[in-house]
Amino acid sequence: DFGRPGYHIESGFAALVLQWLEDLSDRELERFLQENNAGKYFCGFSLMEKTPDHSYFSELRKRIGTAKLADLFNLLREKLREKGLVSHVFTFVDASQMISKAALWKERDKAIAEGIEKLNNTIVDRFAADKQARFGCKGKKNYWFGYKRHVGACMKHGLITKVAVTPANVTDGKGLKHICPKEGMVIGDKGYCVEEDKKIMKANGCHSGAILKNNMKQKDFKKDAFLTRLRMPFEGIFSKMDKKVRYRGQAKAQFQGFMQALAFNCKRLLTIHAPPLFD
Repeated sequence: DFGRPGYHIESGFAALVLQWLEDLSDRELERFLQENNAGKYFCGFSLMEKTPDHSYFSELRKRIGTAKLADLFNLLREKLREKGLVSHVFTFVDASQMISKAALWKERDKAIAEGIEKLNNTIVDRFAADKQARFGCKGKKNYWFGYKRHVGACMKHGLITKVAVTPANVTDGKGLKHICPKEGMVIGDKGYCVEEDKKIMKANGCHSGAILKNNMKQKDFKKDAFLTRLRMPFEGIFSKMDKKVRYRGQAKAQFQGFMQALAFNCKRLLTIHAPPLFD
């Protein structure tokens, strides 16, 4: 009398994890669960049970929300710490781009029509569909429009412990406050060597292991060469994550960041042959 029964929340969330493990869209995930028996088993569906359609997954993401997903991510981090899989001795920090839209020609034409010569961060929210996305730059010429993913990873096994998504115009150093650990040494590139970052690390009880810029007086080329080699294996974290933003708005982009980190950690736990986290 009440219509079709709903799907269990654990099965739905497992499907969302599977979506990022396999890098699937909502429609691709719908078909994947229909055709793949291993996917059905992973999500707790029986062989002949009807699986959700694509509209279910977007509704589920809304109901879970970024705040609840953050709690779940933090719970997983605490379990990893209990099992001795992560620590705060050495933490790798870095940031990468999340592209909201590759080209903004239509938005630029609208701005020109209103007499605005340049489309920049001060007025782009008036014309872009994603009002919270901004222009960012990596180096001198690598520009993009969207967000920036800030990641902190334990250097014991390469597991992600913190992730934060900010507009693209937020510098790596200013994003450090969201991912800085509470102890140990923070290993970062030249984007984390300014005085402001050192204050953030000190306030959190951390020691700076950031590579210094070549024009700094305290520059030790041998030490920084060692730190560069130390960082290299962990820079591959970003190569496993899609650079495109699937949703509009910073909160939804943060949701994507958490899901990508969860999927990465799941794969990493298999690689290092980790014991079960929950008894």
